[in-house]
Amino acid sequence: MVFLVNFPRVAFAPMLDTLAAAFDVTSQGKVGLIATLVWLGSALPRIPTGWVLTRVPRHRVILATGVVLAVAATFTTFAWSLPSVYVGSLLMGLASGAYFMAANPLVSELFPERVGRAVGIHGTASQTAAVAAPLFVGAVLAAAWLVVPFARWRLVFAFIAALAAATTTVFYVVSRRVDLPDAGDADRDLFAAARAQWPLILAGVVFLGFTGFVWNGVFNFYVQYLDVVKDVPRSTGRVLLTVLFAAGVPAFWATGRLMDRLPHVSVILAVLAGIATMLAVLTVTSGLYALVAVSVVFGFVVHASFPAMDVYLLDALPDEHRSSAYALYSGVMMIGQATGSVAVGTMRDLAIPFTAIFQGFALALGGLVLALVALHAVGRLPTSARAVR
Repeated sequence: MVFLVNFPRVAFAPMLDTLAAAFDVTSQGKVGLIATLVWLGSALPRIPTGWVLTRVPRHRVILATGVVLAVAATFTTFAWSLPSVYVGSLLMGLASGAYFMAANPLVSELFPERVGRAVGIHGTASQTAAVAAPLFVGAVLAAAWLVVPFARWRLVFAFIAALAAATTTVFYVVSRRVDLPDAGDADRDLFAAARAQWPLILAGVVFLGFTGFVWNGVFNFYVQYLDVVKDVPRSTGRVLLTVLFAAGVPAFWATGRLMDRLPHVSVILAVLAGIATMLAVLTVTSGLYALVAVSVVFGFVVHASFPAMDVYLLDALPDEHRSSAYALYSGVMMIGQATGSVAVGTMRDLAIPFTAIFQGFALALGGLVLALVALHAVGRLPTSARAVR
């Protein structure tokens, strides 16, 4: 399931140029809005889903997300205009956001003694989709002209719709045959979780909100950036985008285990510092082999931030507040993250160079890391949940 729900969030990035040509769009802001909407859609249902999970079992919410994804992908397959693509991307984002709110707490509750390992494995499956998406999209766009030369991008969404329907059916059958944990039964008050755990929620938003915004803007325009600034052909740029995501597969796996062994906040701060550093290095790197190396390291440290944050929160939060508090953190954080691509697209419409945008991002993120390190040094960053009364 996690493979399918994450696939559309990444599949739009390598198709932005194709969709722009299909609907005769020249504005980078309008094109960037396609990717922004899928991530905004992933953000919007997170807090409402947290409330739903106080009343509905997690596996039923997961089933509903599979149905929504299949319907949304089918709708996008037959999109007739750019606004209809906007609607489809938003709906697919909604499915992914609701899924992660239900599935991540469920995974941590299935393996309470090995939260880091479990989150790492789940994230590895999710990241495998991010790696496969650019390759799959590239293959469809390159080969499908023999079948449907004027609508090759539609096949991508047709495949997503079919696979989502099949996977949801399999999950339904499996969920009826296994005993699921009841740790979330005590989580019945979203607002009580907010009042009790706001320091952890706020810390999570600060840690990953701006970082996610930067990452969203960078990866959605990565292929175009390499073409315009580094003189790398679009076809090669799509391969480097795949490399960027492929580095996340071992990052999820390794970081989950690392978080089981080391202080959580220290790992997170080191990862954020690595992201700021590698983004700055990217802007001054030239040559194909050097760009491959930077893409590998950059992709690794960026993707290490996601399991690190999930373990930091899910391992600390008590059963009574886990889903609710996690949903509040994720919903607020994702709203900021979702606007990254449209922000970069708008700045490009204003003729701001890619290098200036990315170097500004790196500088701002570096400043944030320094401030967080200072707060951690004086004990102002939370490392555990508040006791439940």
